[in-house]
Amino acid sequence: MKLEKITDGKKLVIKIEGEITAVNAPELNELVDSVIDDTDNLIFDVSDMDYTSSAGLRVFLKALQIMDEKDGYTEVVGANDVVMEIFEETGFVNFLNIAVGD
Repeated sequence: MKLEKITDGKKLVIKIEGEITAVNAPELNELVDSVIDDTDNLIFDVSDMDYTSSAGLRVFLKALQIMDEKDGYTEVVGANDVVMEIFEETGFVNFLNIAVGD
């Protein structure tokens, strides 16, 4: 997994490339924890993400909960068919703002 952080004022985009697994999900979690207090608008760009395990889903859920508590906004953009299927099968489409890819 490769992570890129792009900030624009209170807006933060975290670009995720590759696969989120139980082994590397803590790296994403640490990145989110380190920047979420200074963010009002959190965007996860998953256009280059191939897969996420349940550990990765927990990071998305935790970020969503924190952002909701502070009246922030969270969105996942660029979800491909495989990633979208994971979000659908786990019910994440019911509470996470998800914009599908091309």
